[in-house]
Amino acid sequence: MNTMTFATRTDRLEWLVTQLLRESGQAMTLPRDDEQLAQLFRALRNVRLPRPVDATLLQVQDQELQWQRDQRGTVTPAHQGIGLWQGDITRLAVDAIVNAANAQMLGCFVPLHRCIDNAIHSAAGMQLRQQCYQLMQQQGHDEPTGGAKLTDGFNLPARHVIHTVGPIVTGVNPTPQQCRQLTSCYRSCLRLAERHQLASIALCCISTGEFRFPNRLAAQIAIAEVRRFMADEAHHLQQVTFNVFKDEDYEIYQHALAQR
Repeated sequence: MNTMTFATRTDRLEWLVTQLLRESGQAMTLPRDDEQLAQLFRALRNVRLPRPVDATLLQVQDQELQWQRDQRGTVTPAHQGIGLWQGDITRLAVDAIVNAANAQMLGCFVPLHRCIDNAIHSAAGMQLRQQCYQLMQQQGHDEPTGGAKLTDGFNLPARHVIHTVGPIVTGVNPTPQQCRQLTSCYRSCLRLAERHQLASIALCCISTGEFRFPNRLAAQIAIAEVRRFMADEAHHLQQVTFNVFKDEDYEIYQHALAQR
C-alpha cells in the first residue's frame, strides 16, 4: 500500500473529514481553519460505530494522530515505586494507562466530550473502539463493575490501555458495595498489568467526576489498594503513577501520599 502524502496539514484534515462524512452519508461545507477541522475530525470519530476501517483511512488517521501526539509532547515518569503526576494522561509514555470506561467498553459517543474515555479513544484512534468491540463480542455481555480489560494503545505513547468500569454513585454518598467495587477496579487493573508483566502503569481517578464518587474517598481507596498490592503481591511493576488532571485532585493525592 502506497503512503499518502499531503502538501499541508489542512489538506490532510480535509481529506480525513471528507472520508468520514462520505462513509456516514453526510455532506457539509468544511471549515478552513485547522483547529476547527481537527475538532470536526474528532467529533466524527467519536460517533462512528465500531466497524472495519479502510486501510488508507487508518494510515492517514495515524499520520494525523501521531502529529498531534508530537505536538502535545510525551512524558516519561521518572520516579520509582508510587508517584503522582498532573496532566493529560494521553501524554504518558508508560506500559499502560487506565481508562475509566463504561460497561459497553466502546468509548464515549458524545462528540468532543471532556471525559477521559473520550480523550483516550480520540488520541488512540478508531482501532481502539474496534478492538474493544471485538473483546466485548467474544465476552458476550457487558463488563461488570470492578472488572478490567487490556487493549493496545495504538497512537498513544502508552503501549496499552487498561479499561475498567467504576461504580456510579447516585445517592449522596457511595454505598459500602460501591466502595468495594472501586477497590476492585484498582485491584483488577494491577493484576491485569501483572498478568501481562507490565513494568509501569498510570492510574486515573476512577469513578470521580461523571460517576460522582467523592474525590477524597476515592483517593484513599486507590492509594490503600495500590500500597497493599505493591507490598503484599508478587509483581513486575516498578512504577505506579497516580495521574490527576484537576488541581483539587492533585492536592488530595499529594496530601494522602504523604501520610503513612
